[in-house]
Amino acid sequence: MSIEKVLYTATATSTGGREGRTRSDDGVLDLQLSMPESLGGKGGHGTNPEQLFAAGYAACFVSSMELVAERQRLALPAATSVTAHVGIGPIKDHYGIQVALSVLAPGLDHDQLQKLVERAHRVCPYSNATRGNVDVSLSIAD
Repeated sequence: MSIEKVLYTATATSTGGREGRTRSDDGVLDLQLSMPESLGGKGGHGTNPEQLFAAGYAACFVSSMELVAERQRLALPAATSVTAHVGIGPIKDHYGIQVALSVLAPGLDHDQLQKLVERAHRVCPYSNATRGNVDVSLSIAD
């Protein structure tokens, strides 16, 4: 599936792999990377690709929920949040990731929220990018 019209392109360059640095072309993002000890690294104060992916997916999913809610003329609580858990591990002879999204929308009816989350999952660019490639689970937090 091709994008009809590119509205924005993010550009970042990384050097040094998981123990290096990543920087956006505009300099707004400039981060030290550190490999987690559980992956054989030294740990440290840097971030890692899985944290960056989790942050991006969570933010994008909240925005997708806002879009769906607006289309349905539904007021989404201001405290609505999405927590993304991105796991990495072996699959056959290489590595893969899995994602668990946990949605919290205090005060919204559970069934209504469940339908909203399912619709947002169809709209979200990250969900569309991972569909068929990455196991993504959705849950409603209490």
